[in-house]
Amino acid sequence: MTSPDPSPRASAVFLLDQVLGDGRLMPEALAGGALQRLDPADRARAQRLALDTLRGLERADRLLSRHLRKAPPLHVRNVLRLSTVEICRGGDAHGVVNDAVSIVAADKRRAPMKGLVNAVLRKIAAEGPAAWAKLRVPRLPKWLRAPLADAYGAPTVAAMEAAHFAGAPLDITARDDPAAVARMLDGALLPTGTIRLSQGGQVSGLPGFDAGQWWVQDAAAAIPARILAPKPGERVLDMCAAPGGKTMQLAAAGAAVTALDISPARMERVTDNLARTGLEARTVIGDALTHEGRYDAILLDAPCSATGTIRRHPDLPHAQDGSNYAELMELQARMIDRALGLLAPGGRLIYCTCSLLPDEGECQVEEALARHPGLAVVDAGALDLPGLTPDWITPEGGLRLRPDYWPELGGMDGFYIAVLTR
Repeated sequence: MTSPDPSPRASAVFLLDQVLGDGRLMPEALAGGALQRLDPADRARAQRLALDTLRGLERADRLLSRHLRKAPPLHVRNVLRLSTVEICRGGDAHGVVNDAVSIVAADKRRAPMKGLVNAVLRKIAAEGPAAWAKLRVPRLPKWLRAPLADAYGAPTVAAMEAAHFAGAPLDITARDDPAAVARMLDGALLPTGTIRLSQGGQVSGLPGFDAGQWWVQDAAAAIPARILAPKPGERVLDMCAAPGGKTMQLAAAGAAVTALDISPARMERVTDNLARTGLEARTVIGDALTHEGRYDAILLDAPCSATGTIRRHPDLPHAQDGSNYAELMELQARMIDRALGLLAPGGRLIYCTCSLLPDEGECQVEEALARHPGLAVVDAGALDLPGLTPDWITPEGGLRLRPDYWPELGGMDGFYIAVLTR
């Protein structure tokens, strides 16, 4: 006899156990089949519950500490955390409490704690919602907050944290006609051409998805390809292509695109996305550091800390500790050097990272300029796109995007972008 499918709440707790217990990023847990037994709607709900809990973790722990003499085992604590966040955000307390008790009772080892869970959550239901809003905006962990405060100052970091806590709307890039797609989906057309939807839901069920009229891509992530602005027929290398958003932008512009990625599984996603959208690109599975060829333009979205994506991926600061960042920065420098060797005379290289750390952006470009005589940052006029402001241009000539920008529009991911030529 097979066991019944888990509820979205139980599945969300499982994701929290993976992130907070095993240090796994949520995409890794999802790729491992964490939600495979759920239907699409429940899968989306489980992810949303887990993400909301991670964003509100600090507040949940502060509220729970008032009712716990000592911390229970992690699984039980995660049940309490998820339930607290859901109740304090307006969830049906009766249903949340009953489901939480059932989740704990389903595990023989933890079943004796179901009474504790019931008692604590009933207190949260009575007192939590009023106390929730009085708590401070959850902060980044010290290992990440400290270098960001050094780079931007404490008030700016606080504004970033507020953007992280608010979460991210669903952004999409249209293949052909952004205005028409925005009308079809009742979305807002942002100044840079991205379409922003106030309601998320199951992406594959939205109009136009199956027809390949659009793909999911944060507004900031769509800017590098817009800045590159390839001409029809130009030979362009997307150097770290997966999952393919920038590849599709470049192909839609008419470029002769080579999409390169070292991961066969990730390249499969690029291939699937190209097929769905009806766009063409040459796909290559290989190491960027040994790739051969000659290109008019290269887009290098280098492997990085991904600290600019926390508003969409609140699991990141809980699953990482920054210990591998020096290794990533060394790889970024090697990739820049290799990309420059693949450029045709007069070609241009876009270097970008979805990182908030200057060591992965501004500093990488400054060091590349020092290593390569004749290398230059293209005039800041190349970064003059609708929706961007001159204040975002950095001293070395790159573009710094931050989560606290566009607060009235719903924010954007953190990104660094520079255009290099020689």
